[in-house]
Amino acid sequence: MSHLNRVGLVLDFGGVLTTPLLPAVLNFEKREGLGQGACINALYRDEEGVRLTSELERGSITQTEWNEAAGPKLGVSPDNLMGRIFTDLRPEQAIIDAAAMAQRAGIKVGILSNSVGLAPWDLYDGYDLDALYHSVVISEHHGMRKPDPDLFRVSLKELGMSADECVFVDDTESYVRAAEELGFAGVHAQQPAQTISRLETLLGVALTEGT
Repeated sequence: MSHLNRVGLVLDFGGVLTTPLLPAVLNFEKREGLGQGACINALYRDEEGVRLTSELERGSITQTEWNEAAGPKLGVSPDNLMGRIFTDLRPEQAIIDAAAMAQRAGIKVGILSNSVGLAPWDLYDGYDLDALYHSVVISEHHGMRKPDPDLFRVSLKELGMSADECVFVDDTESYVRAAEELGFAGVHAQQPAQTISRLETLLGVALTEGT
């Protein structure tokens, strides 16, 4: 392994260890009889919607409070709204397997995720994060959200590593750029095969069976 290879890996959760978020949101809109893009416009482009989601990610409001505020904005029932929006998410097994292979090769792997609240619906349920990864940093537990540099520093401290030893993977490009500014090597996750190939180069280890 050359000295240029990174020895730590920090992964976003939703859209990296899971299947992509947007198709799940679009399917929710169809099920609820909403126009395509209704969720994005009401929750991620609308000023109040952005504020609500940022507060949720920081742990300032609960998922139930978010549901009760977002439901009327969309004109749908608030009951378990976050769970309904993302019910189609599934594990992205290729990335989960690659992370396991990285760990077997001696790479420290951590999770750094902006929370969507933990109840009534738990995005992380069934993924056994605490058992599988060296570090699990969920934004609401720290009162911050990506791209706050201090949240990245929490992850680094838990791993016992510096940014220039680590790779950061996220499906949100602006968060990748924020990590790069701190010294991480950044990977914008779009297609699992491309992500894995890039990680193999940066980490200097094989991350798929038979490579």
